[in-house]
Amino acid sequence: MAVNIDRTTTEEHAASPPARLSLTPGTTPGLLDGSWWPRSRDLSRELPALAERLDHSWGRVTRVTVNPVFWPVIPRKVPVTGHTVHVGWFTNEQDPHKLLVFSYTADRLDLLIIPPETGPAAAARLMSAATTPGSLLTASRLMEDERAADDAAESRDREEEWETEGGTAPPPTGPPRSARRM
Repeated sequence: MAVNIDRTTTEEHAASPPARLSLTPGTTPGLLDGSWWPRSRDLSRELPALAERLDHSWGRVTRVTVNPVFWPVIPRKVPVTGHTVHVGWFTNEQDPHKLLVFSYTADRLDLLIIPPETGPAAAARLMSAATTPGSLLTASRLMEDERAADDAAESRDREEEWETEGGTAPPPTGPPRSARRM
């Protein structure tokens, strides 16, 4: 897999809307510390809002790492108000659905990355599942469970549609069966 690394760092970036972030309450350890639902797959645009939000509540973000599977371009550095966040990537070592966030003071956060194209209901379920204290579910497992639940709901919807339409096959076209034998 080819990874595009953006080596330029610009000091100008458009103001991003607030980060959609949910953190696990309390100090009960689990595999995930919360979730992040970016609005796009553009790390240069999405990371400043996340870092700014975490800077105030958790400690100054210094570095993040991602798996490049879902990120088309990975910048080496992202300017954030008052400092720069370094970005790294790992292919085999890091779950593709997880973002690792590091700071000088608070060590590390492991966040589930909810794909930007996820609908609000599914995102809410994933954010809730990722913030369950003491959970032993990995980021990829949460995504698989959500995908399976979505597939099951879609199957139920198709079956329900079948039943409301009478649950029968459409009438055959052409001459009746008895006329075909002649």
